Amino acid sequence: MYAVIETGGKQYRVEVGTELEVELLDAEPGQAITLDRVLLVADGDESAIGRPLVSDAAVSAEVVRQGKGEKLISFKYRPKARSRVKKGHRQDLTILRITDVRLGSKSAAESVRKAEADAKTERQRLEEAAARQAAADAALAEKLAKSAEKSKPETSATKKSTAAPKVKEESAEASTKKQTRAKAAPASGDDPAKPTAKAAPKKTTRAKKDE
Repeated sequence: MYAVIETGGKQYRVEVGTELEVELLDAEPGQAITLDRVLLVADGDESAIGRPLVSDAAVSAEVVRQGKGEKLISFKYRPKARSRVKKGHRQDLTILRITDVRLGSKSAAESVRKAEADAKTERQRLEEAAARQAAADAALAEKLAKSAEKSKPETSATKKSTAAPKVKEESAEASTKKQTRAKAAPASGDDPAKPTAKAAPKKTTRAKKDE
């Protein structure tokens, strides 16, 4: 629902939550005011057009703050008269926040609150569904972790049993290779082509005495 209001000689299109700057109003910041000059109210396909105002229609607003607009330059020049006048002006403004648009028994603020409540309940329902799904996923992950821990010792035992014969076979092959190398290698300092000379027997002391 939106409305067209008139204030300060200007027209504004407003709806709930709109902030607008209007001509200076005699109101303090935080004060709630009611704008009665409503020219049009539209709600979906239905609309009420005032002639010139809509009866039973009102717009509620809250004063946010008082301020000033941008500086405007006014320059007057008269040719052949040496007349030049330059002035600056900043308009005093009141910043309003629209809180409600009413037409008879209808209220835009109530419809907005109802829509927010419906969205909140839908969001809560989605959050609850997400929480249930997360809990189910956590339970499944814990179950899979437990089953993996139980299967770990069996796999390690089977790996050890399969790896043991290979180690034994490798050690037997290594021992046979070492024996063949030891047989094939000659003693250090010996020439296999030359026969080894027998050492001469030493004469004993008794033989010397007999001579």
